[in-house]
Amino acid sequence: MAQPGEFAIRFILAALAIWRVTHLLAAEDGPGAVIFRLRRTLGSGWLGDLADCFNCLSLFVAAPAAFFVSQQPLVWVVAWLALSGAACLLERLGQASPLVDPFAQPLEGEADVLRFETRDAPSAPDADPRPARRR
Repeated sequence: MAQPGEFAIRFILAALAIWRVTHLLAAEDGPGAVIFRLRRTLGSGWLGDLADCFNCLSLFVAAPAAFFVSQQPLVWVVAWLALSGAACLLERLGQASPLVDPFAQPLEGEADVLRFETRDAPSAPDADPRPARRR
């Protein structure tokens, strides 16, 4: 059985490698546009959809990489799912926050900077948005 420190190092290395390979396959053209041509060849079928989905693809990339972490069957299954999850978290860390809306505008007539509506959204009704207090 591997030492705890060795397991952690192997897990971190595998997670970084899985993120790198999955990102290359799902989002990059690759050297000489080889990966781009591969994705184009796969088309819009099941394999093409898989190649476009980082989260889905990370499961397939993580499966063999989990053997680097452990070869015990139960530990391998948990490591496989955890490595895929770690790669997905790393991918999300590299993206802009979905909570930030660069086109947000203050509501009309209000100085409260915490309440915004988007330009494309219809105007909010005049009703008070706060829930009614119970007495």
